[in-house]
Amino acid sequence: MEIDSNYLMLSLLFGAVGMALFMFGKKAGKIPHLVAGVALMTCPYFITNIIAMVSVCVIVALAPFFMPET
Repeated sequence: MEIDSNYLMLSLLFGAVGMALFMFGKKAGKIPHLVAGVALMTCPYFITNIIAMVSVCVIVALAPFFMPET
């Protein structure tokens, strides 16, 4: 398997966004942000197609901000 540089950069970007969401969710006590952060950090390990990874990660990253507050 050959590693694509675009895939590597995108997985690094989404991993960093996931870490930021995880830290924010942990500090603020917001479970949806915490779960989205973990999902963004682990998503590039399981999805190898760039287009699929970008679409899934963008949806996961934006989902906590559109969820109603409990």
